[in-house]
Amino acid sequence: MSLASSSVSITRYNVQGQYKSRVIDTIADGLKRHAIADIDQQVADKAVGWTSFDKPFQPDFGGSAFVYGNYFVFSLRIDKKNIAAKVLKKHYTIEAARRMAESGRDFLSKAEKKMIKDHVLNSLSLRIPATPNIYDVVWNYEAASLWFFSNLKAANEELETLFAKSFGLSIIRIFPYTAADLASNLTASQRDDLQKISPTGFVK
Repeated sequence: MSLASSSVSITRYNVQGQYKSRVIDTIADGLKRHAIADIDQQVADKAVGWTSFDKPFQPDFGGSAFVYGNYFVFSLRIDKKNIAAKVLKKHYTIEAARRMAESGRDFLSKAEKKMIKDHVLNSLSLRIPATPNIYDVVWNYEAASLWFFSNLKAANEELETLFAKSFGLSIIRIFPYTAADLASNLTASQRDDLQKISPTGFVK
């Protein structure tokens, strides 16, 4: 989801840790090392990586292209190839019939069926282009805050994993419990009490 959309969904994060020096260079290096890889005409069925905010299909992190004032702005891109079950069944059935005709048999072993299915999946993956999903990221480094423009569980999990791998920093999702914990200098016992609190239901 784009921050330029008329309606957006946002997940807020707190960024844990900072760099001692060369902040922009360090972040640029993480973005470049984990930039999205093109899987069109590849067997892979999924790719996850960073891309440019303004050029999501041509990642460019040279210089300070991702710096906007006091913010680092870039995007998480998740490319997936979705092969419909009916398409897979069609091509599997054709290939299985061909293999049986060639062998003169009217059955296939379990291992042969698996081999044929894998072959058909790989063949289709080479021909089907990946569908890109792009989610913008706005990172205020000085404030240790990050906005991720998606509430989708799978997208948030990919962000959290890739962010730690790319930058060596962890991010904590902000919701009422974590907001209370981060905003207050709680003791260990107070933190335990906070975790025991349960939501209050309101009935009209």
